[in-house]
Amino acid sequence: MRITVGRAVVVLSVMAALAGIAWSVMPRPIPVETAAVTKGRFVATVDEDGKTRIRERYVVAAPLAGRLARIRLKAGDRVSADETIATIMPSPPPFLDPRSRREAEERLGAMEAARERTAATVERARVQADQAKVDLARARTLVERGASTAQALERAELAMRVADRDLRAAEFQDHATEHELKQAQALLARYHDGADAPPEQWAITAPVPGVVLKVVQESETVLQSGTPLVEIGDPRDLEIVADVLSTDAVEIVPGADVAIEHWGGQGVLSGRVRRVEPAAFTKVSTLGVEEQRVNVLIDVLSPQDEWTGLGDGYQVDTRITVFTQDDATIIPAGALFRRGNTWNVYAVSDGRAQSRTVELLRRSGRIAAIKTGLAQGERVVVYPSDQVTSGVRIESRPGVNP
Repeated sequence: MRITVGRAVVVLSVMAALAGIAWSVMPRPIPVETAAVTKGRFVATVDEDGKTRIRERYVVAAPLAGRLARIRLKAGDRVSADETIATIMPSPPPFLDPRSRREAEERLGAMEAARERTAATVERARVQADQAKVDLARARTLVERGASTAQALERAELAMRVADRDLRAAEFQDHATEHELKQAQALLARYHDGADAPPEQWAITAPVPGVVLKVVQESETVLQSGTPLVEIGDPRDLEIVADVLSTDAVEIVPGADVAIEHWGGQGVLSGRVRRVEPAAFTKVSTLGVEEQRVNVLIDVLSPQDEWTGLGDGYQVDTRITVFTQDDATIIPAGALFRRGNTWNVYAVSDGRAQSRTVELLRRSGRIAAIKTGLAQGERVVVYPSDQVTSGVRIESRPGVNP
């Protein structure tokens, strides 16, 4: 058969079409992100939000009920120990309606009449006492001269003692009536011009030197005993409170190192766990799940000049160290996946993914430490999809090493 140019073109076209079909049906490498296995120091941390607070906070409250004068202090003002920060005055007496006022006026008139009566009683008792003294002196003279009997002298002495007791009783009664009169006058004193005296004042002083953190009650008002007025503290004496899950709190011990991040300034501050509170509390998460939380108290160790901008109630991020391992094999935590009861990864070998079982030492955030199963320098697939299986061809796109 004679081969012509047209036939050659047809044959070549058919061969090209067959090659294209074969290429299209061949499995293509799956693009994946990979990361290298490294050696180094592995640090496991508990990462939680924290909040700064003043270690010693003093809430100054009203020691007694009364009328509070307006507090002139503002948040941020410095105060010294024993400095007057507020003043309390007696509460004003209640108003009287016209009927009650009229009754009080009539009661005052009755007290004035009673005072006149008791004054007259005192004067009569005093006259009787004076006469009893004169009679006793006369009786003693007659007895000395023998013109009277001893019995008459005894009666004169008895009359003298009775007259003295009557005078004292009359004076006591007059004294009591005087107080009742003043009480009735005090009830109506506010209705008389010039009768009100300057009110007595009670000064409330600061217990310690510091800065006013909050003025709870600023305006003048009538308050009860124990009402909070002002909060005082030292803003340089700060601590950090981080509430962590109770399952994480069991690993945190006093003295653990803490890295304080995202506090608003430059760099990372260092801290140390001072105390893990022994009691947990229930807190509802943003997803509506009830969680048991534990407060961890952290001291800031960095020099104060590095965090002068921090104040009370500021939010920070804390990383509390709970585990360390030198010369550990480290991979991204996203490379791990469960298969049954074992941890596995996909290692890259000759352009293919190979499933490998590993022994996990510990996970912490985005990294994990491996005991066995991987060597330094190998690459693993990070966040493998369902398309990645053992032996499949992959196209490696290097990711960020841990």
